[in-house]
Amino acid sequence: MAQKPSIPKGTRDFSPAEMVRRNYIFDTIKDVFRLYGFQPIETPAMENLSTLMGKYGEEGDKLLFKILNSGDFVSKVSDDVYNEKDSVKLTSQISEKGLRYDLTVPFARFVVQHQNEITFPFKRYQIQPVWRADRPQKGRYREFYQCDVDVIGSTSLLNEAELIQIIDKVFKRLKIETIVKINNRKILAGIAETIGEKERITDITVAIDKLEKIGLEKVNEELSAKGVSDEAIQKLQPILDLEGDTASKLGQLEEIISTSGVGVQGIEEMKTLFSYLEKMNLATNFELDLTLARGLNYYTGAIIEVKAKDVEMGSICGGGRYDDLTGIFGLKDVSGVGVSFGAERIYDVLTQLDLFPPESTETTKVLFVNFGEKEEAYCLPMLSKLRASGINAEIYPDSAKMKKQMNYANKKDIPFVVLAGESEMAAQKFTLKNMESGEQTLVTSEDLIKILS
Repeated sequence: MAQKPSIPKGTRDFSPAEMVRRNYIFDTIKDVFRLYGFQPIETPAMENLSTLMGKYGEEGDKLLFKILNSGDFVSKVSDDVYNEKDSVKLTSQISEKGLRYDLTVPFARFVVQHQNEITFPFKRYQIQPVWRADRPQKGRYREFYQCDVDVIGSTSLLNEAELIQIIDKVFKRLKIETIVKINNRKILAGIAETIGEKERITDITVAIDKLEKIGLEKVNEELSAKGVSDEAIQKLQPILDLEGDTASKLGQLEEIISTSGVGVQGIEEMKTLFSYLEKMNLATNFELDLTLARGLNYYTGAIIEVKAKDVEMGSICGGGRYDDLTGIFGLKDVSGVGVSFGAERIYDVLTQLDLFPPESTETTKVLFVNFGEKEEAYCLPMLSKLRASGINAEIYPDSAKMKKQMNYANKKDIPFVVLAGESEMAAQKFTLKNMESGEQTLVTSEDLIKILS
């Protein structure tokens, strides 16, 4: 007996009904992106590993899916490398490409490669799948879509404020209540400098970014394991425990890290950003969160993370500013900022909260019942008129039993059915049946278009 086919863990198939709902999310997000003047691009699913490696930190590099070179790649590997059993060395000789981990690094590569063809500041959006060799769990997949929106070529904090406006408008349209958490990597660098661990900024940010997931005690253990001194860990505690509103936290923090130039700069940037946001009449709540680090190495300024209020789920949107990402590819002094909407998690939130609109499950609005060859010929011109009017319509392809055709309509959640037999053809009309109420009405072709529109 043939083995039942399956798909890799952390990936999913999507049925037609699920795809309609996913497209509802994508279309909503795209509409908002375009509203703010952003343009679409696409990049390849695979990139050179030289483009990807070293951009996501040590943990991120481990999660890259690598693609084996084509041809007899094994013959090019020496016996010494095989015998060493060093996976890093071996991988570098048998794999030159990898699946993209996110859309931001490929975007930076795109900007550098096409810098003479684009207008700065460049406002782009990109909706494509990405891949991560992560452990699959609720809300976390190995293949998932990101919906990215970025501005590159401007240092203005108005860009950060506009991105938060976009976040607000997207989730308002999707009817998801959210909270936007904001921090600044310069503030985190200032904290590291103040507690005497300036060189361990990455270790500190990676650890405190896990505070909500693993708790303070485990974070302290991780910091200690990374070599952060006990004295520095003790100095960090009151900073992580700061209370009050955003203005109060920034005021307290300003006193604590006043000797750090970069830290003070981060505080000033946050004051400017929050002053913009307070004027924008946002529906979503936003707050300063000093534990927010988003442990990716390329963030250099503001960091943004969005969580749904009414459901247990990780972040459903996040991002930040990256001042030197394009510099890695040879284009210096080009600052950018962007956020990424997690389509998979947004789908799960909308499902759990039952927030998809009823019409988002409709693919076909009306089905023509097929009674035979003459009736087909009578219905086909009307079918074309409905489609020309933007009404999703289909005809059952075979003159099967009525019960079978009605079951088809029910299983596809088609709300209307048109019947046209000898009496309807003689009167040059159609019978329209509402599948929910069961009501049947004899209508003209003009009335049929009006009702279905």
